[in-house]
Amino acid sequence: MTDRTDQPQPARSTFGPTVLGGLVTAGFTAIATNQTLATARPTDDGVLYSDLQEGSQVPLGLTLSLVVLACWGVLLVTRGVVRRAVAVIGLVAAVGAAASVVLGRGIILDSYRDDFRDIGATPVVDFSWWYWLALVLSVLAVLPAAVAVRQVGRWPEMGTRYDAPGDQERGRAAAAEDEEPSSLDLWKAIDEGRDPTR
Repeated sequence: MTDRTDQPQPARSTFGPTVLGGLVTAGFTAIATNQTLATARPTDDGVLYSDLQEGSQVPLGLTLSLVVLACWGVLLVTRGVVRRAVAVIGLVAAVGAAASVVLGRGIILDSYRDDFRDIGATPVVDFSWWYWLALVLSVLAVLPAAVAVRQVGRWPEMGTRYDAPGDQERGRAAAAEDEEPSSLDLWKAIDEGRDPTR
């Protein structure tokens, strides 16, 4: 007869790889979207023009990927309904980050066209490997986020020993109330003149 404890637990086995995949894809998406994603040059000469503005060329993609990264951290330390809500927020943010990187290509192209229109030139835009890395990773980041939404209810949770001291005291008090008194406790109560049934 097979012991149930020896059987594989698919939901629990997805916990580690999914969290690791989510952290890696969201983290590197944030790094990639904060790089120079494209450069441009006029068609009539070889002078390179780069968008030298500070910050990301797809700021929404950077912001949402950081939200996804934060959600993975919160997912590790929460339980119950809050944990499921954080997983849903992470999925929405991951989808938003991927969409912003995909749509960001058109935004970058339009930005360069507007800049070059002012000097009467047509740009040739070259997207760097950072853009393609951000594109691939932002799309991949949706997968672990979707798995988290589906499986989070069956994943292991952090123990109550990490709760605030007040929560721990309340938990211990509730556990003590639920416990059946032992025969030793009953005899001790009788010896002390207390009613052991109360």
